[in-house]
Amino acid sequence: MASSTRVAACHVAPHFLSARKTVDKAISLVHQAARNSANLVVFPESYLSAFPIWSALRPPTENHDFFHRMVQESLYADGEEVRMLQESARETKTVISIGFSEKSSESTACLYNSNLIINPAGDVVVHHRKLMPTFFEKLTWSPGDGYGLRVADTPYGRIGGLICGENTNPLARYSLMAQCEQIHISSWPPIWPTRVPTPPEDRPSSLSAPPNYDNVLANRLRAAAHCFEAKCFGVMCSGFLNQEAIDTVVSGSTSSSPDIIRGALENSPRGVTMFLDPTGTPLPSFTVDEETQVMQATEFLQHEEGILYADMDLQRCIEGKQYHDVVGGYQRLDVFQLHVNRSRKSPVVFTESSDIQAE
Repeated sequence: MASSTRVAACHVAPHFLSARKTVDKAISLVHQAARNSANLVVFPESYLSAFPIWSALRPPTENHDFFHRMVQESLYADGEEVRMLQESARETKTVISIGFSEKSSESTACLYNSNLIINPAGDVVVHHRKLMPTFFEKLTWSPGDGYGLRVADTPYGRIGGLICGENTNPLARYSLMAQCEQIHISSWPPIWPTRVPTPPEDRPSSLSAPPNYDNVLANRLRAAAHCFEAKCFGVMCSGFLNQEAIDTVVSGSTSSSPDIIRGALENSPRGVTMFLDPTGTPLPSFTVDEETQVMQATEFLQHEEGILYADMDLQRCIEGKQYHDVVGGYQRLDVFQLHVNRSRKSPVVFTESSDIQAE
């Protein structure tokens, strides 16, 4: 196993609700990152092929077409598009972590918010379904299970990940810490609106508009807490909201004001892509100019698309364990015990008898 790993976090937008075009873009970005010596290439939550932001801003009664398109543009975990990603991992000898909206083979419209980790041999080594959709995500995705609470043992480190709000779940995080996690991926949406701004003319004069959820601060707090507790590196990878997505979500709204929806999309805090070290401190990172190959020190990406890189010396995961090894010497294993069910859940179990006798 290499002691140093170069990670590429793709702060990028999908081709909104187009799975094939977005897969093609993802493969191009993997090859670009590999040319810049990346070993691990990370994509945001539900990158394939959209994050259902419409459910936060439009009433469910006018989102049936969006749900229909989401089903059409979601992927099977063993489908053609995933095989294309597996081939790109083999070709570039990289590890790929990518979020996708997953179709179920057991239903015409059951979807999961999922993430795959693919190793350099092209094998899917972690297939995780988000344990619980958060807030308005419940209108699109079903609850997952514990099957994917696994850490991938790769040539570039032991890599685990959780999706968005799962990084608030201390038991899910602990289950990865207890598998000797060295690199933790937290994947996030491009924005997270919890309130639609009230137009000034509609506000009571004595009240100011309530603030929106500060997802930038919240995401960094959660990711940094995990790094500090696990003594691992952190990859915060957020999606990017482009004009195509904004225009698509705004169009066709009848029971809500398009201007209010557009304002919420354009003014909600944008997600941040950045890296953290095993103390939770921001890790030096950089971008690469594709024409000149010049590296530019960059602390984070937020308001523009791009690939952010960082080099991680995995030996730095050791020292902090002297102080707080929460799955070892700083844990009371005789007092606390966590049981994790990692079985894959199915809606039905069929049994067939070969001993049926003819009447």
